[in-house]
This record gives sequence, structure tokens and C-alpha cells, in this order.
Amino acid sequence: MRMPLHLIVTVVNPILLTTHPSPVHECRHVRGLQDSFTAFERCRKPVLCAVQGACFGGGVDMAVACDVRYCSADARFCVKEVDLAITADIGTLQRLPTLVGHGVATEMALTARVVGAEEAKAIGLVTEVAPDAAALEAAVAERAKALAAKSPLAVQGTKQAMLHARDHSVGDGLEFVAMMNSARLTSEDLSEAMGAKFARRAPTFSKL
Repeated sequence: MRMPLHLIVTVVNPILLTTHPSPVHECRHVRGLQDSFTAFERCRKPVLCAVQGACFGGGVDMAVACDVRYCSADARFCVKEVDLAITADIGTLQRLPTLVGHGVATEMALTARVVGAEEAKAIGLVTEVAPDAAALEAAVAERAKALAAKSPLAVQGTKQAMLHARDHSVGDGLEFVAMMNSARLTSEDLSEAMGAKFARRAPTFSKL
């Protein structure tokens, strides 16, 4: 039986269920959750996110930590934490503004309103909206297959450069990518790409 694609993440903090939570333990627990979502950014390979249905709270935390987001027409997004009397603390408030802009992200976080699939695409939260779950799965699989055929070094470097550019100035970003590429000018991937171009064939890259 085919399992539907969902990105519905419920983060239950067991410390909140105790009578007197320790601030130190609570902070440590939150940082652990933050690290678990940041792992998507630290992954050397691109992480593609497929969202079907409700993507609330922790689901948004996970989605915005991925490299590219796609969704089905029935997807709904909500930064829900303010309705639960807490401040979103797993990454949404830090990552969402770079995707949709500071003003839109602030409005979403303060109001906890539900954003539908088409609006999510319009504001830049997702790249593509598929009509249903099957079409979503097929589209994301196609994108993943296309990425897998490219140079792993180039894909990895592009992801690193994009994340670095998000958190640094243009000048710092240019310096970062110049240093990175200078170390890869003698790579086997570059030789294979150039050889394939001249031979008019598809390149075949080794995997990292």
C-alpha cells in the first residue's frame, strides 16, 4: 500500500509536562531539537521536501530547513506556536524570513494564520504545487533523479555556497566560493564534465 506523503511534525517537549521544568534542562532540550533540524542543512546532499496536507508548527521548522520545498494542492502551512503561548524556537523564525521576506514571515508568525498551497508558492515558501499526492511524489522523484545525475562536488559546493551566502555579506560569499572552487579545479568531475561536453555525451560522475 502506498503511504501518503505528509510533513506533519508534532514536537512534544516532555519537560513541559513536568511540574517544575528546569530552565537549564529545557534549554538543552530545545538546542537538541534545533540541532536535529539543522542536520538537514548540514547534510552534504540536497534535501528535497515534499509536503501534503497540514504542515504546522514543527512541520514548518523541518520544511524551511530543507533545501527545496514542493507541495500538493491540499497543503497548508502555519507557524502555530503563538497560539500555544510559546515562541517558535526550532528554526522557523530564523529561516522563514530568507524565503518569504521579513514582513511576510513576521505576519505569519504573529497571526498563526493558515497559508494555502498557491499562496505558499506565490510568496516563495514552495517552488512547485502538484495537483495531488501521486503527482507530488512523481515530481520530487524526477527532481531528485536529475540532481543525482549531476556532479556531486558541484551540487555539494552549490549548497554550501548558498547557505553561506544566506548568512554572510556578498563579499564574504564571493571569497568563500572563490576559495572553494580554486581547490576543485583539478577534480575528476570537472575533467569528466568537459570531456563529455566535447564528446557530446552525457557525463558520468563518481559518487561521494
